[in-house]
Amino acid sequence: MTPALAHLLPFLLAVLLIELTPGPNMGYLAIVASRFGRRAGFATVAGVTAGLIVYMLLSVFGLTEIILQAAWLYSLLRWAGVAYLLWLAWDTWRGETPTGPGDVLVEPSRIALVWRGFLANILNPKAAVFYIALLPGFTDPGRPFAAQALGLGLIHIGVALAIHTVIVLAAARASPLLARLSDGEGARVRAAFAIALALIAVWLAWATRR
Repeated sequence: MTPALAHLLPFLLAVLLIELTPGPNMGYLAIVASRFGRRAGFATVAGVTAGLIVYMLLSVFGLTEIILQAAWLYSLLRWAGVAYLLWLAWDTWRGETPTGPGDVLVEPSRIALVWRGFLANILNPKAAVFYIALLPGFTDPGRPFAAQALGLGLIHIGVALAIHTVIVLAAARASPLLARLSDGEGARVRAAFAIALALIAVWLAWATRR
């Protein structure tokens, strides 16, 4: 069932503002694409999108609300997300084994990138908050909620996918420059990326507090 136009336009505006606000997904995608290039960035986008689909389906069946109402489960999800981002920061800090002089890092496998993107999103409680706190406000109480949640959720995923694609394409342009760095310069860039991920983890802990 297609959402009513009166709800659709404000929903699109809200989704655009939310997705254009810097957050864990945006920061992590930019880091991956700038380090490893476009293909790695798109593999990570696939994982992030899969995480959004999971939360959308949970919302359709009314399970997202259960997660947010259970304080212990919300806290577990929140701190698991923070811990995961900190682990990614540590993994970035240590780096991988260079393949030769001037090489920056060995690219992780596509499966690993998809999995990392999925975990980075599924462990982000802000995604759950979006589907339980924001989405119902754009539905019509007189119509079946599940169908409306599915339609709005698909729109949200489409907008997020478009924005994430732009981020990857923009960040990937820096990848050839990083590939020409010396080992010392590459190490400093890795450190900067690691600090950025750690700051994102701190921001997530602050933004999702209750």
